[in-house]
Amino acid sequence: MDVLITAFWLMLPAYLPNNCAVLFGGGTPLDLGKTFRDGNRMLGDGKTFGGTIAGTLGGIVIGLLLNYLAPSLGLPSFGFGFSQLQVLVGLSFGAMLGDIVAAFFKRRMGLKRGAQLFIIDQLDFVIGSWVMTMILAPTWFWQNFTPPTMIIVLIITPILHRVMNIIGYRMGSKREPW
Repeated sequence: MDVLITAFWLMLPAYLPNNCAVLFGGGTPLDLGKTFRDGNRMLGDGKTFGGTIAGTLGGIVIGLLLNYLAPSLGLPSFGFGFSQLQVLVGLSFGAMLGDIVAAFFKRRMGLKRGAQLFIIDQLDFVIGSWVMTMILAPTWFWQNFTPPTMIIVLIITPILHRVMNIIGYRMGSKREPW
């Protein structure tokens, strides 16, 4: 049970950004409306500067709050000072970047905004957050994301993704829960 709680705790700064992007984002698309050589949009209207900034900041803020609570709960911290910023930017911006990269490839496949791509949609942000954190804070990453923790994240994330889609559908912010 401890590894499950730790896995969820460590991933919260990566789990939250896409929700913040939807709630507080919008505005100018990252691709500025441009198309790729295949004739499809590079990313589409769903990936915006506002959403990327809101998502990244949302992940950083939740990480700062969690870091404050970590000692009293006996859970891992996200570092201190500049290293804390590296970890939280890695997790939160990395999650946004993973989702952006997946959108690029979905557009290459001719899939429209909101179209589902099994497993990719559930794990793109996890891979993005892990890669970015490995780059920005490798020591912290390998100390905290042990193989059992990584396996748990890969198992619980698709389940959480499905639950959040159902909630979003019932709230009216998603077209369909799958």
